[in-house]
Amino acid sequence: MLRSIKSLIGFTMGATDGEIGKVKDFYFDDRTWQIRYLVLETGNWLFGRKVLLSPVALQTPDWNARVFPVNLTKDQIKHSPDIDAEKPISRDQETELHSHYSWPYYEGGGVGFMTTGMVGGVVAPDIPFEERISDEIQHPGEINLPPRELHLRSVKRVTGYDIHAADAELGDVEDFLVDDTTWILSGLVVETGNWYSGSKILLPTNSITKIEWETSSVYLDQTTDMLKNRPEFDYDKPISEEFLNTLKSNTSTDSSMLDRSGS
Repeated sequence: MLRSIKSLIGFTMGATDGEIGKVKDFYFDDRTWQIRYLVLETGNWLFGRKVLLSPVALQTPDWNARVFPVNLTKDQIKHSPDIDAEKPISRDQETELHSHYSWPYYEGGGVGFMTTGMVGGVVAPDIPFEERISDEIQHPGEINLPPRELHLRSVKRVTGYDIHAADAELGDVEDFLVDDTTWILSGLVVETGNWYSGSKILLPTNSITKIEWETSSVYLDQTTDMLKNRPEFDYDKPISEEFLNTLKSNTSTDSSMLDRSGS
């Protein structure tokens, strides 16, 4: 099911032994659109410290109560590496974080998700860590990692970016829709400008061809004329089957090949 990222901000997160704080932001990989971390703002028990938690740690959410349970204890979180969630995260910091929690590594050299042994889009928690990673990365302290490129992006930061169609400025990024099974950002909600009466429209993220981080701009592969017939998006109405089919069929843009100027 697709869910609004904005609707998930403020969800309570609960460890196995008590509440640990609330969700304040999400970090996604700008090559795959996959959520890599939830940014948790802890309460008084940890002096309001912000920590990063992978979706791998999530158990079954309670959507009605707005609660994300995690399979971690408060002590594990308390003694996790102190990473400043307001600054770029280095690969060494990610490696330290994942080693602390025994979270899996990317098969492609990063850390986060793997493509095998997955249940509901995340690695099954009952599979031993040693069996989920390949031999060459079982000892992260012994491998020579290449310099890290910045691919982790804050959803909160991208919200508000200018969106440009192929022929004109379109509006602003208002929100993202995330698949609550795979934790991939599948769609973005656009607040259109005067050209479309300020309506909100929904677009698949794979229609994005370029992101300029320095100018806070997102570029699409469609013209305004191509977008004029899109129905207005309403948070209170179900997402149409037509749009869901678009997400499945629109594979013309390879997100790993996007031009991301300024990264």
